[in-house]
Amino acid sequence: MTPKSAAAATRATVYGHPRQGRNRELKKAVEGYWKGRVTADALRATAADLRRSNWRQLADAGIHEVPTGDFSFYDHVLDTTVTVGAIPERHRDAVTADALDGYFAMARGTQEVAPLEMTKWFDTNYHYLVPELGPDTVFTADSAKQTGELKEALALGLTARPVLVGPVTYLLLSKPAPGVAADFDPLTLLDGLLPVYAEVLADLRAAGAAWVQLDEPALVQDRTPAELNAAERAYRGLGTLTDRPKLLVASYFDRLGDALPVLAKAPVDGLALDFTEGAAANLDALAAVGGLPGKRLVAGVVDGRNIWGNDLAKSLSTLGTLLGLADRVDVSASCSLLHVPLDTAPERDIEPQILRWLAFARQKTREIVTLAKGLAQGTDTIAAELAANRADLASRAHSPITHDPAVRARAAATTEADARRSQPYAERTAAQRAHLGLPLLPTTTIGSFPQTDELRAARADLQAGRIDTAGYEERVKAEIQQVIAFQEKTGLDVLVHGEPERNDMVQYFAEQLTGYLATQHGWVQSYGTRYVRPPILAGDISRPEPMTVRWTTYAQSLTDRPVKGMLTGPVTMLAWSFVRDDQPLGETARQVALALREEVSDLEAAGTSVIQVDEPALRETLPLRAADRDAYLAWATEAFRLTTGGVCPDTQIHTHMCYAEFGDIVQAIDDLDADVISLEAARSHMQVARELSDHGYPREAGPGVYDIHSPRVPSSEEAADLLRTGLKAIPAERLWVNPDCGLKTRGWPETRASLENLVAAARTVRGELSPS
Repeated sequence: MTPKSAAAATRATVYGHPRQGRNRELKKAVEGYWKGRVTADALRATAADLRRSNWRQLADAGIHEVPTGDFSFYDHVLDTTVTVGAIPERHRDAVTADALDGYFAMARGTQEVAPLEMTKWFDTNYHYLVPELGPDTVFTADSAKQTGELKEALALGLTARPVLVGPVTYLLLSKPAPGVAADFDPLTLLDGLLPVYAEVLADLRAAGAAWVQLDEPALVQDRTPAELNAAERAYRGLGTLTDRPKLLVASYFDRLGDALPVLAKAPVDGLALDFTEGAAANLDALAAVGGLPGKRLVAGVVDGRNIWGNDLAKSLSTLGTLLGLADRVDVSASCSLLHVPLDTAPERDIEPQILRWLAFARQKTREIVTLAKGLAQGTDTIAAELAANRADLASRAHSPITHDPAVRARAAATTEADARRSQPYAERTAAQRAHLGLPLLPTTTIGSFPQTDELRAARADLQAGRIDTAGYEERVKAEIQQVIAFQEKTGLDVLVHGEPERNDMVQYFAEQLTGYLATQHGWVQSYGTRYVRPPILAGDISRPEPMTVRWTTYAQSLTDRPVKGMLTGPVTMLAWSFVRDDQPLGETARQVALALREEVSDLEAAGTSVIQVDEPALRETLPLRAADRDAYLAWATEAFRLTTGGVCPDTQIHTHMCYAEFGDIVQAIDDLDADVISLEAARSHMQVARELSDHGYPREAGPGVYDIHSPRVPSSEEAADLLRTGLKAIPAERLWVNPDCGLKTRGWPETRASLENLVAAARTVRGELSPS
């Protein structure tokens, strides 16, 4: 039984909730607004309805304190930029003219102004918009969104806690604005930012907030003494304010390390810590600093990033230990539930017993409530839930889905030689150039072309039985014909088939590999209105039959120019899936790599001379702590080489990465031993090209000259200028010309214009290098 003192103190809460709605109502409303089909008032009304629905569902489930302010039209970091008034100079006129349109201009850009840079939110697949700051930045408070949403929740009779990105994390995630010296440190702006946070906190207190949560996930990374000192100053300043709500400082995604004693001693009222597997060290560290006497602890014991059911007994044991370390212990997920789908209930195609292994946001909410009840009232009150949980965990552990002896034997038999090309790059590049006959500054795209309404309708018709497989494949072939013809006419050198048959770059392959489960409604926000359905990697992985060969060879039959085979790499297959948690990630990656190796071999045998294995998640999955990185990069780069190591020297291997900071993994990029790498570079003004050059990267590279996450069409001169910048870092004989990323989310008119300008830019610069 649990001490009576816990009954009065323990509560259930969450840090944040999925935004999209049960049927992705937010996506449809926002995109409708962009297209002029939905008014601003209607968009705001949809958003308000979704917020109310979320809060009521949480409260009805037993959550005692609901989060506010975590809802966003596009991105919560962008919302923070608005809250603190850090609007870039180029966007100020748009924001002044219309706040909503200005907000979306910062997110997506317009034909006149570029958007904010986008990158990954720590080691997740969520993308945030990077604040741009400089020494002249003047912060001003705009509390309207935060106070408005708080009042909405309070009007429903709910206990609510506003959530904001904390000031230290906000500055650590920022970068120098265009024109500002590259060595400018945004953290030097802390003293100017803190009064704005103080004003927002006062406004929230006046609006009825008893508690406010300030998220500081950047403090789980390795931090310098100066950065830790900044955190100490920030929370000493905010904590000693007289006109403020109680402050809960939240961290997640890893252990706090040296930042824990700093925050534990700060004059704040509570800490929220991650106690799931990757951050379990927080428990011993908290005990080592003497706990949080007189303060509130929000214990993240339910994994907010993965979809496996919680081990309730194990979590209760952790919570029981924590009871002696704080004045009050509340139960939560390890982070916002933004990173998991909404609900398992609509999933009809997953076997019911397997479905019981899974927990999406609503199921995790129930787990949190169950744990809070057990902690407060004793385990006898949740005996039935504990028994059911034990049965579900045992069912998963002993299922034949999770163990395939043949797969495990093959993985165990791999050797170091399997993960190496037969010749070094310097030798095989000559063979590739002779074989492919490409010009200087060869042009290509990353892989996908626009997924049109007609394609989506054809896919829906196939699923609904309105057309048969043959009819669907004829539509796919027609799309491939169009894409090949367009690329030839435009003048691209290395073509792609456009991937019209693919729903998603991970899901498409997952649906053809054993060991994976696919959802029908498991949508998760990636950025803005882009939602993905991460597959579930549940068991041992194998490839029953070829997955891409038929479509690639069909496309090649339509042209004399090389057509790239397009695959998703093993690390990205893990990172953009909900991965199994019952064996080391490196072992799972090896299984996926061996399945993909078979596909690479079959593509080569069918005559494909260029094969691209995308690894956009290599940097994203990099552990947040430096001490953990070498082990990760060792198995991650081995998995890529295992996928590609069996091809002939004259087969050219490409890879692709996007929307992450690459400077600290350039050696790992080198270790992949790909012949060509394409990377996002347009929004960051070729920063990655300079990073490759500084490292001495010896292979070919295509830093992007076209930002595909914005609807604006770059001019040929703009693309040429970026290309000239790239040439300052990468020799012309090793430089490719390509967009930042795939074109799936773009429309055909902008795609045509942008690629025509890209090819024109390459021809212009090629002519400058070799004038006739």
